[in-house]
Amino acid sequence: MITLYGIGPGFGLPEISPYVTKTEVQLKMAGLKYVKQQVMPDTSPKGQLPYIADGDERVADSTFIRQHLERKHGLDLDAALDERQRAEAWAIERMIENHFTWAVTYTRWMMPENFAKGPAHFFDGAPESIRDALREDVRGRVAENMRIAGLARHTPEEITELGARSLSALSMLLGWKPYLMGDRPCGTDAMAFSSLAGLMAPFFDSPLRQHALEFSNLVAYVDRMMARYYPEHQWQRPAVAA
Repeated sequence: MITLYGIGPGFGLPEISPYVTKTEVQLKMAGLKYVKQQVMPDTSPKGQLPYIADGDERVADSTFIRQHLERKHGLDLDAALDERQRAEAWAIERMIENHFTWAVTYTRWMMPENFAKGPAHFFDGAPESIRDALREDVRGRVAENMRIAGLARHTPEEITELGARSLSALSMLLGWKPYLMGDRPCGTDAMAFSSLAGLMAPFFDSPLRQHALEFSNLVAYVDRMMARYYPEHQWQRPAVAA
């Protein structure tokens, strides 16, 4: 039995981390049985979530988890794609993970009102004497990672503009197909869905979220993926912007 290690539900989402969600959806796509366990990131071989235990093997990072699952269990989540489509799917996934998800992270961690109602509560169990210092330390490390990645070097308005361009690109690439690459979901749909759902969930608001709601096909896409892979979750469907 595979064990998936993640953060757990919150913020109106079945799983807080988009990367854990990505792996969980890919496990569901593959039809593999698994159990899920909540842990802290420092338990991971790479100090980040998700990671899995599959027999005697522990594998960290969602991309390498997928690679492991496909090799060990004889799977191909992109079986319906031709070579060009596989290349396109990989390029889309890189855009989401290496650019767009940083913009979503900014809305959770760097906007003070969203940090206070969301990530700040990750530290509620810490001793009161160090709680605030711990919050600011971790928030500072997230900010530094964003600066290294490049996004945090920009103004809030510029970050929103860059994120909105990715939303526009995703909307154009999806069109009115059920899934990114056609009639069947592929591995990249797991990442697109998790990032978009994380942004659209009403728990946090931001200018970037308002941009996302302008794309009715993206809103419908998230609804479709949520119903398919998390039918038990009571998804609060965001209203499409007028």
